[in-house]
Amino acid sequence: MIAGIKTKEAQKEDSEIWTIVENLDKQVEFHLDNDNVLWQDTRLVVPNDTSLREALLTEAHSSPFSVHPGSTKIYHDLKHHFWWSGMKRDVAMFVSKCLICQQVKIEHQRASGLLQSLDIPVWKWDEISMDFVTGLPRTQRRHDTIWVVVDRLTKSAHFLHIRKDYSINRLAEIFQQEIVRLHGTPSAIVSDRDP
Repeated sequence: MIAGIKTKEAQKEDSEIWTIVENLDKQVEFHLDNDNVLWQDTRLVVPNDTSLREALLTEAHSSPFSVHPGSTKIYHDLKHHFWWSGMKRDVAMFVSKCLICQQVKIEHQRASGLLQSLDIPVWKWDEISMDFVTGLPRTQRRHDTIWVVVDRLTKSAHFLHIRKDYSINRLAEIFQQEIVRLHGTPSAIVSDRDP
């Protein structure tokens, strides 16, 4: 899987590994074996050598016996035998670039964009959509956000000036005063689920 001689030579050229080696007396979990190869407990320390790490990741991910496992499985398999700084991140990045995984495992990803169509409502103001327009210049009354509430059937809208720091209780009061008072309580509210 990984050539010991190549690892030993690559470790000699890695500045991060030499920092660890120079401070071995302070590093309880690291040690050198009889061949001067650095280990982290029972795991081989893989130097910052792109071809070496790439070979390890390819073997763990694309061998005939592995069948393209996800990043979590690969990380757990590799971490029993190998260690390098940022290994979990590197494994996730490697798997995210695998074309086969992207084509086959697409159903596990969150739906994106506007690909899911919504049914047309039967009554006006029965189903609404809402969003917030933020980052606007502050007015004299300190309003810096517009709350946009749109009827999904007629596309008529209310543009409510609010402050970004309003509490959820204050927003509920405004919703009652400006939307429910005029149109009744909607049966569905659609949002884009932004943070």
